Amino acid sequence: MEKYIVRVNGKEYEVEVEKVGAGQTSEVKSEPVVSAPAKAPSAAKEAKGTALEAGAAGKVWKILKKPGDKVEKGETAVILEAMKMEIPMVATVSGVVNTVFVTEGQPVEAGDKLLTIE
Repeated sequence: MEKYIVRVNGKEYEVEVEKVGAGQTSEVKSEPVVSAPAKAPSAAKEAKGTALEAGAAGKVWKILKKPGDKVEKGETAVILEAMKMEIPMVATVSGVVNTVFVTEGQPVEAGDKLLTIE
């Protein structure tokens, strides 16, 4: 038996796989692995500038600004999706996007850093 950790839809499972000969089948056992939800990289704590944080839990639907892009206060930089609704995350300051910490489709929690603006 070999053990592997498999990630399915953001959840991790520890699985045991037994190698069998051709034409044979084997039972696969799996158990959920308790792990922290995906968070922004640790660089998020070190990035300079004003952070734009998720206002609600959901998924990143669309990233409208990338590093180096100018953004005006009140302009939508990221759109989240929660409960079939699009939630615009607007810049609280004008400046240039420094770092983007998320990817489209990534789940986020309220308060997670999405990007920084300098």
